Amino acid sequence: MKYLLTSGGVQNASIHQALLEMLGKPIEECHAIAITTASYALKRGMDLAVNFIQGKDEAPMVDVGWKSVGLLELSAVSVVDPAIWQPAVEQADVILVNGGDPLFLHHWFVESGFDRLLLQLTGVYVGMSAGSMVLTPRIGTEFVEWQKTPEQSDATLGLVDFSIFPHLDHPQLPDNHMQTAKEWSKRLTNPAYAIDDATAIRVIGSNVEVISEGNWVKLQ
Repeated sequence: MKYLLTSGGVQNASIHQALLEMLGKPIEECHAIAITTASYALKRGMDLAVNFIQGKDEAPMVDVGWKSVGLLELSAVSVVDPAIWQPAVEQADVILVNGGDPLFLHHWFVESGFDRLLLQLTGVYVGMSAGSMVLTPRIGTEFVEWQKTPEQSDATLGLVDFSIFPHLDHPQLPDNHMQTAKEWSKRLTNPAYAIDDATAIRVIGSNVEVISEGNWVKLQ
């Protein structure tokens, strides 16, 4: 599968063009599946999920002109026969994964079996914030909020070999500045990027490329 890992969605022409190249056909011919699961671990999570689906937030993902968009809730399908929901995912051209809490999302990726299905898919995965972080080896202890156990690890799926510090210098997140990102990266043992909402990281096979009209840095 090809990965387009964003901090703030398809925010600009450069990220949009990168997405088109990955899809290999016009957006209006593509079928999408949207996953809002990560939102529900946050305050106002239901509102955030609705805004994502309806395109009312500031992170363009669902509302960019797809031919169709289906909704997949991982916490629900974890108790449903995979034969009911997996075919629609396998046939989709793109998977759109919302932000929220990355460890909550990781839990339901694993619980539902979506993590294993993801390895078999051939389309494009577009993550936003937590939806991007969940594919990394570790998110860093600074981003551990949801905890299933008191000893909750910061480990995630490791489908890419680098970690992501999202929303760099975001005006509504005053702690997300470069010095914090540098301290965060020192506690990791793998490569790491700090990216703002105008930046995405495209991963196709072993090729990793930063797509940006904003600010980003590779920290190690």
